[in-house]
Amino acid sequence: MPKFLRIGVHWSNVSGYTSKAWCVRRVGPVIFLKWGAVEVHGTGAGRKVYWTRLPQEKTIRCGTVQRAQDYAKAAIARRRNHRYEPLTGPIANRRRSAGGSAEPKQALATILIVDIVGSTAKAAKLGDARWTKIMGHYYAAVRKELKTSRGKEVVTTGDGVLATFKAPAAGVSCATAIREAVRTLGLDVRVGLHAGEYTVSGGEMVGLAFHIGTRVAAKARAGEVLVSSAVKDLMKTQSTFSFRDHGVHQLKGVPERWRLYRVEG
Repeated sequence: MPKFLRIGVHWSNVSGYTSKAWCVRRVGPVIFLKWGAVEVHGTGAGRKVYWTRLPQEKTIRCGTVQRAQDYAKAAIARRRNHRYEPLTGPIANRRRSAGGSAEPKQALATILIVDIVGSTAKAAKLGDARWTKIMGHYYAAVRKELKTSRGKEVVTTGDGVLATFKAPAAGVSCATAIREAVRTLGLDVRVGLHAGEYTVSGGEMVGLAFHIGTRVAAKARAGEVLVSSAVKDLMKTQSTFSFRDHGVHQLKGVPERWRLYRVEG
């Protein structure tokens, strides 16, 4: 099965970063796709790649072997055009800790969700080659601001990025910096932030807080940074940022209604 790992701006195989992998396999007229976030450890021949969570899978029945071969070739070509590098060897399941299955741990963080507004229309207008180049600059700009603000990238989702911060002020500062940085690329983003607890189990981060952050971002318009009341309450003593009431909202799939605030400036 050909495997591809997107390394983004990590041109050297730095140990311990999170990226994304695609796997393409053909069996007769059927194509099997598998993709998702992976964790990379080690370098060179000793590099190991692990799924950070269960990957997404899709089966495509092409009807004929020739169509399946053409589909596989096109899929592989697209991955290479989007800065994916070929992988050798299997992608392993999540590693077990030396002491066996560790107990789940609770953690608190400020969660940031960034998403490009109107990305599909822009990609269609610009074409694959130009859009791929812009996306490379986009991820480089986002990761530069995350590094400056000491944010931790959790996963990329299409043209979105999910990251966590220990301090809410750092998350808000990073959000506004990302918004301004990507405008130079002709892109507008919507950003949402929420603060809450999540569970770390086997190295995977799960919890309702991530879903709330995603729904907060979905309420933002182009160029807006919205935060939940949980973030604002944690920043009561902060005078660096100004917030404007954005009303009470029902977030899809989330219990209760949440008051949101727009970051001014």
